[in-house]
Amino acid sequence: MSWLKGVFTPKFIRVNTPFLLVGWLLLSSGLVVLAGQGIDEQALYKKVMRVYNSERAVKRVTAWRKLIAQEQGSSEQRKLTEVNAFFNQMAFVNDSKLWGQKDYWATPVEFLAVAAGDCEDFSIAKYFSLIELGVAEEKLRLVYVKALTLDQFHMVVAYYPTPDAMPMILDNLDTDIKPASQRKDLAPVYSFNGTNLWLMKAKGRGQIAGKASRLQSWNELRGGFKNNRMNKPKRSVD
Repeated sequence: MSWLKGVFTPKFIRVNTPFLLVGWLLLSSGLVVLAGQGIDEQALYKKVMRVYNSERAVKRVTAWRKLIAQEQGSSEQRKLTEVNAFFNQMAFVNDSKLWGQKDYWATPVEFLAVAAGDCEDFSIAKYFSLIELGVAEEKLRLVYVKALTLDQFHMVVAYYPTPDAMPMILDNLDTDIKPASQRKDLAPVYSFNGTNLWLMKAKGRGQIAGKASRLQSWNELRGGFKNNRMNKPKRSVD
């Protein structure tokens, strides 16, 4: 998230809103393509072992796939609780230390294999797991917020049980799932899913900014999901 620090000043947003909207609209379109990929689980486990040479990595990925299988018929509240708790077991390590890059968006497999990631990795893994568990896309958003206590930008998952409901927040900073109205430490900026982008003026649904479209720069990540991309980190925390 280091690339966002200091960017969203009031002046910057006022001057650059058209460009920000285009960027986020394009970004959001890539998300829907990533979900729902078929997974050859045995091939997945073998590749995790080959790349990371870690039985613990294989066990974490296996546990994730078992969670997805076991919770298919559960209530949405249970799905939220189980997915949030599962991924919050991972360690927080920023991208510079872990990947040697300012910003790296890991696939859920990479996140689990290395047992660490930053806020985007926690949120992306939760988002796509909930999609795979059958939670409707229109109920979910990835939300960029300002974490006021830490004075830095951050990402969380928002779940809307009904269209007009106050969203519930899945986060790795506060591991309890709470209504957004109870997260006084978070100031929403933008939210998006695979369909739309919203400008967040409050802790509700915000103002829709348009429909999603294709972004070429997301091809690498889409391909990473499809091909079970497994890069190795610069630093091992396992």
